[in-house]
Order: sequence, then structure tokens, then C-alpha cells
Amino acid sequence: MKSKMKSLILFFAGLAIAAPLLAQPVPLSEGTVRKLDPANARITLRHGPIANLDMPPMTMVFRVQPPELMQGLKVGDTVKFHAESINGAVTVTHIERQ
Repeated sequence: MKSKMKSLILFFAGLAIAAPLLAQPVPLSEGTVRKLDPANARITLRHGPIANLDMPPMTMVFRVQPPELMQGLKVGDTVKFHAESINGAVTVTHIERQ
């Protein structure tokens, strides 16, 4: 019983030490909202480079996951966002109005 407790304590101590190392900052890109399609969870952004996807500046349609991220946004808003490829679709997973 004592060895199980000791193992659990060591495990959770290791998690506490490793968690900050695992939490990497999410790379954000800049863009401007050109169109919102909440019914289909899509947003059109004119954006600068997206470094993590090696994508040049352009205007394109993104999926949004979760769709609630679009709440409060309007056409013309300047945003910072994170996009990633999910099942082959470039998807916005974080967005904040500037």
C-alpha cells in the first residue's frame, strides 16, 4: 500500500513539474474578418502568413471549431487567430478580436 501511495505522489509531482514545459504558446496569426457563416461554422479571413501551416498571406474560408468562437465577431473586425489542419481541413481553433 505504501509503495502505491509513493508512486502516486511521484507521478503527480512529475506532472506538476512537466506541465509548464508541455504548455507551449499557441502561434497566432493576424487577419481581418471578411465574411461570417455561423450556420456552417465557417469564417472568411484575409490573413497574413500562418507560420505553423507554412501558408502565405491570402483570403480564404476556414472551418471554425467550436463554432461558438464566432460569437461577437462581425465583418471588418481585426483578429488574431490560431489555425491548424484537422482531418485535412484548415480550421480556426482560437480567435480573439483586437
